[in-house]
Amino acid sequence: MTARLHHINFLTAQLDAMIEWYGVVLGMKVQYLAPGLLAFLSNDEANHRLALTTTPALVRDGEKRRHDRLHHTAWEYGSFDDLNSTYLRLRDRGIAPRACLDHQMTFSYYYEDPDGNYVELQVDDFGDWAKSSEFVRASPRFAANPVGAFVDPEKVAAAHARGMTFSQIRERLWATDDFRPESFDLGLPPGSPSLVPPAKW
Repeated sequence: MTARLHHINFLTAQLDAMIEWYGVVLGMKVQYLAPGLLAFLSNDEANHRLALTTTPALVRDGEKRRHDRLHHTAWEYGSFDDLNSTYLRLRDRGIAPRACLDHQMTFSYYYEDPDGNYVELQVDDFGDWAKSSEFVRASPRFAANPVGAFVDPEKVAAAHARGMTFSQIRERLWATDDFRPESFDLGLPPGSPSLVPPAKW
């Protein structure tokens, strides 16, 4: 029997801010709230997918980037259109991703929550887990660059609005610099080695 991931629990000193952020970004609704103690949130039929726990004894970690920690959770959309429309919705609310990549098996946008945890919003590049899993296991191209290509989501959205398909966008971003971002931030400690492979994208 295989156990499936049910929920994630964060200890947070900012309960209200975290409830609001996950409500905006992931459509999380509060299923249960004990003020000053905990909140259970969900965006599907589960009783909760995210638990937020707080206590007055918690303090913010100003050196979080330098510490061992959970880096991100990932949430998958069924189509690129859903991912792109979410990007546009959040952009209009003033919430922008810190980094965006075509990992070659997923197209992924990374956001930072109020506590500095990253949330990856993604779509499968193949639209098929069996195909993307085989690509990860067997593709020399993936083995040569398991991180992927950084992309500018605004340039991607503009190209899609002009009529480019997801497949055309992905093909062009690997052939040209048209979608290269000016900067990106993956939430790693200062001085970390670059994740961008030295070879051409």
